Amino acid sequence: MARAQFQKGQKVWVESVGVWSQIEKVLPVWAKGFDEPVRITYDVGLGRDFLATELQLPAEDAAATELGDWRVLRARNKWQDPADCAHHPFPGSYPVVVTDRADWGGWRVPGAEYDRDPARIEFQSRLIAASPDLMALARELVESVGESPEDAPPESLRLARRARDILRRVADAMGAPAAPASPELPATPPAA
Repeated sequence: MARAQFQKGQKVWVESVGVWSQIEKVLPVWAKGFDEPVRITYDVGLGRDFLATELQLPAEDAAATELGDWRVLRARNKWQDPADCAHHPFPGSYPVVVTDRADWGGWRVPGAEYDRDPARIEFQSRLIAASPDLMALARELVESVGESPEDAPPESLRLARRARDILRRVADAMGAPAAPASPELPATPPAA
């Protein structure tokens, strides 16, 4: 039996035509006596239906595979006296998120911006440093529901779809197409 590998609205690479397109319709082909479709084709608006083997997802960003250990370090604010910034959470310093083992590379904020709202910048630095862990959690959620979406509670399906959409926005790269991915989550919860 066939399972859908793509869903409506998803961006795909159409190998035989050599263009990017979006899935307009998922077209299951049913046969008498079978409970599931025997084949699934996809309408991508190019004049004919395509099989899943002719379509590919966009390549994931290669940088996303090795995120490493992101962490917040404190950098000394050499242009300000610690006494002048007593209202800061950490007077005399500002946060730096490093994304490399050698304690460099990553995210920094100009001192003037830090002075405007230190609490906001401190929160942003912690959020950025936690991003790889949050991304891994989102992937685990999508994978756990994707294994058996018909058994998942509706709320878990909804959260997994949100996580999947967020991961797509993060990983959306216009590089070379990758091999077709595993089956997607259904767009609607299965009937009970």
